Order: sequence, then C-alpha cells, then structure tokens
Amino acid sequence: MLSVPTLWTVFVINFLALGLIWAYVARAYPKLEAARFWTASAFVAAGGAITSLGRLFFESILPLVFGGTGVIFAACLAAMGIRRFYDRPVSWWTTALITGAGVGALLLFSFVYDNMPLRMLCYSLAQSLPLALTLNLLWSEREGRAAPGARLAGLVIITIIGIYVARAVGNMLGGDFSALAGGQGHAVVVLGLLFLSMALNFGFLLMAMDRLRNEVADLALLDDLTGVANRRHLLQRLTEECARSERSGEPFSLLVIDLDGFKTINDTHGHAAGDACLQHFTLMAQTRLRPGDMLARTGGDEFCVVLPSSTLAEGALIARRVLNVCRRDAETCSAGEIPIAVSIGVAQWERGIGQFSDRLMANADHALYAAKKSGKNDFAVYDPAPPLQPDAPQLPTEVVRKFA
Repeated sequence: MLSVPTLWTVFVINFLALGLIWAYVARAYPKLEAARFWTASAFVAAGGAITSLGRLFFESILPLVFGGTGVIFAACLAAMGIRRFYDRPVSWWTTALITGAGVGALLLFSFVYDNMPLRMLCYSLAQSLPLALTLNLLWSEREGRAAPGARLAGLVIITIIGIYVARAVGNMLGGDFSALAGGQGHAVVVLGLLFLSMALNFGFLLMAMDRLRNEVADLALLDDLTGVANRRHLLQRLTEECARSERSGEPFSLLVIDLDGFKTINDTHGHAAGDACLQHFTLMAQTRLRPGDMLARTGGDEFCVVLPSSTLAEGALIARRVLNVCRRDAETCSAGEIPIAVSIGVAQWERGIGQFSDRLMANADHALYAAKKSGKNDFAVYDPAPPLQPDAPQLPTEVVRKFA
C-alpha cells in the first residue's frame, strides 16, 4: 500500500534536493538566468508540499489550498525559466494572474461552493497552462533550438498534462483522486508526478548542458578580441565552400585584408590602441558585408572574408565597399584618433583549386601583395588568365586590377 504522507515527504525532499542543485548551477553559471527561475521553482514547490502536509495536523482544508497555490506558482516559475532559457521576456503579471486565478478558484470551490471535481479541474488548469505555453519553444526547430533535453522536457510536460486531464475526468465521472480522499488513486497520482518532476528537471539540466557545450564550441571558433570567426573556423568554412563549389560548379570569392601600418600603431600608441583599431575595423567591415558572408580574423592585423556564391567582380565590389568605408572613416578622424587604412586581395574559386582551400588563400595573398606593392590603401584581384592584348590599357585602379 502506498502511503500518501510518505510520498509527500519524499516529494518535499526531492524538490529541496533539486533546489540545491539548481542553486549551485545558478551560482556557478551566473549568465544562465533560467537556472535562477528553476531554483526558485524547486524551493517554492517544496514549500507548497510542506504546507500541504499540514493537513495531517489540521482538519482545515486551508493547508491544501495554500500548498496548491505554491505548486501553481512553482509551475509558473518553471515556465518562466524556459522562456528565459530561450531569451524570451517573462511577465510577472501573467504569473500573478494565473496564480491568483488558481487560488481564487480553490477558495471558491472549497468554501463558497464546495465542489471537489471543479476544484481539482481549476487546480489542474492553473498548473498546466503556463507549462503548455512553453511547448512551442521546447519543440521548435528554428535556430537549432530543438535538442534532446528540450524534447524530453516537452514530452514530460505533455505527460504531466495528460495525468491532470485523466485525474480531472476521473473526478468528473465520480471518482475521488483528491488529497482529501487520501486513497490509493491519489497516491498513484502523487507518485507519478514525483517521477515526472524529476524527469522534467533532468530535461532542464540537459538543456543547460547543451547550451554550455555550444558556448564552449563557439568560443573555440571565435576570436577573443573582435568576436568574429577565428582561423580554425575560417578553414572549416573554406573547406565546406570548396567542396560545395566542386560539386555544383558555382564559384565563391575570398577577400584577404591587412591593416596598413599596424605595427607602427602598436609601437606609437600602444597595444591597447591597436586592439581598439582592430575592433573598430571589424565593426566597419561588418556594415558592408551581406547576410551569409563570414568575416574572420586569421591573426594579428589580418582578416579574411568568405563570400559565398560570389564571382570575382562581386568580390571586388565588396572589397571596394570595405575600402571606401575605411577611407571615409579615416577622413573624419580628429586629433588623437587613429585613421585606419587597409589593403585587400580578392580571389575567386575555380576548378583548378578544387578542394584545396590553401590554393585559394595563396591566390588572394598574391593579390594582397600586389595591392600593398602599388601603394597600399587599395585592393587588387587575382586573375590567372593572361590578358589577350598585353599592351592594352589597364582598368582604373579603384575598380579592378588583374595579375597573371
């Protein structure tokens, strides 16, 4: 025989343990704001369960009403944690409305119009509603959010709601699965909810682990100073683009960018000023790139830009945009500000490059060297095709240069 008081005691201990675990997670990872809500949810649920145990010592139904209020509030806090996990805003007014409506219904159907089925129905709705509203987040595939932990949490929430629906239907059909009855039916419900609460929090923990693991993976592919992709990420992307172009025959372009006179900036103004120049250039360059283009810092004052599905002419156009924004910014520099000048080399993938991305980078470096050799603060493109007329006039410098 299942003992309801024993199960509620285990319920309390379980939530206190979960609260301590989430408190540790929230302290260790302060940026994981959702952990604070899940900590509060566990402790509030434990408090509600403790209050409900007061029914063992008092004949009044008030301990169950106040305990139920705590459990409803805990469900709202858990839902708020899910929303914060996905960087969605939370509404304390909505939480107050759901909790207030829940406790109002409990009081109404306990003291004004004593009706156990309606009381349990309202109690179940108040707990289910906030959790049900998070299912679209947990199971959404957009932005790669769906993960094993999120799917588990969503499945558990649906199961919890299913238990509440079954209990409400059972009460409506004449059964009594309430805490007042204290029968085996209620004990089975409490046991099921105890297990599911642990599974739900385990899903939350998996979600947090996935988030932290992804952040570590992102850090391994991002430059610490500028926040753009690092050399490792660039090489991965170039390998992918080369393989894609070899299959489809569609070209893409690569820009190699070097800040002119960067060593002089460091020697004259200090490394902090040099770092500020790198960050400022990153912001300027990103304003001239298209969605899908990838800016990467490959080391020191060197940057690369991967331009998917772009021809040599389109790459030259992007290079000129980046060059022009740097020139305009340098013209507006006042005393004490450091002007930034860049040289850019442009190259396009071709069949001869195949999947060897280092060949593409070598071509872009060749064009970069030509741009620097011609006076810097300029761009040049690499074109392996020799000119049909060797003595033909060259195109203007600001549009394109070709090198055999």
